[in-house]
Amino acid sequence: MRKTASSPRSLELARVLLVHGDLAPRLTLQTILRAGGYAVDVAATPAEAMTKLDQGQYELVLSGEAASSRHVLAYARVKDYRPATATVTADEPERRRTVKGTGYEMSIRTENVPHLLGRVAELIGLRAIRRYRPARAI
Repeated sequence: MRKTASSPRSLELARVLLVHGDLAPRLTLQTILRAGGYAVDVAATPAEAMTKLDQGQYELVLSGEAASSRHVLAYARVKDYRPATATVTADEPERRRTVKGTGYEMSIRTENVPHLLGRVAELIGLRAIRRYRPARAI
């Protein structure tokens, strides 16, 4: 198990890549996710995010709503390790759940922290189910 430098006894639940161009939301989400037990890497630009996706493996890639974020999420979905992907927004009036192709997308409102952490856990769980589904008996 990985350990964080700030809390050597804590266990990290999963590795998350957070991609957001705005500093305040990026720091807020990073703090919330780390407090929830996740190992969080951050990227401020799509290029930085794609480099991190090539260098490491993530269970979840969270991205802001910018148009360039779609490219990052699409790039993440074609990685061999198949991370879950989601768009994070603070101003969408309702949550949306959509299954598109091989990825699972969800818009998450950031105003409710327990709900946010629950959705993150749900996405990671769905990724695990999708990735480690047992083979059919012949």
